[in-house]
Amino acid sequence: MTIKKVEIERLSVTSSKPFEVVVAALEAAIGHPDMVEFTKTTKGTGTFAELERAVQRGLGKTGLMLFMKLDHGAILRKETGLDTPKLLRFVIGNPLIMKEMAKHVPDAGAYAPVTILVDEGPDGVHLTYDRMASLMAPYGNRDALAVARDLDSKVENLLRECAT
Repeated sequence: MTIKKVEIERLSVTSSKPFEVVVAALEAAIGHPDMVEFTKTTKGTGTFAELERAVQRGLGKTGLMLFMKLDHGAILRKETGLDTPKLLRFVIGNPLIMKEMAKHVPDAGAYAPVTILVDEGPDGVHLTYDRMASLMAPYGNRDALAVARDLDSKVENLLRECAT
C-alpha cells in the first residue's frame, strides 16, 4: 500500500447575490446532457471522432457539463425542518479534458470530474473549488499539469462570473 500526501489549493468566491441567482447562473453556463442517454451514446461510438462529437453536444458555453447535482442542504434541512442551510454540490467536467490528464497521470481519473460546492452562509453565497493543478502537482507531469491549469482557469472564470 502506498500513501501519497497531496496539498490542496481551495478557491472560494463569495457573492452577495441570492443563492438561487448564483445557482441559476452556474446552471446556465454548463451543459445538461441526459446522462443515461449520454452514456449510451458515448459507449456506442465507433471512433474517437464520434465520441468527441457526442461530448461536444453535451457541453455548455464554458466547455463543461453537469454529471450530477447533489442537494446536501435538503438532507440537513430534513433534520431541522428549517429552510436552511442551502448547500449544493455540482459534479462537473469534460471527459475530453479528463482524458488529456489521465493519459499522462491515470490518477487524474480520481479527481475528474470536479466538484463545485455552493453554500449560503451569513456573509453570502460561497462557491468553492479544489484546484486541479494542486491535485496534479505531486505527480510531476508537465503535460497533465498544463491541462489541469487550463481546467482551473475555466472553472475559476465560471465561479467569478456566477458570483458577480
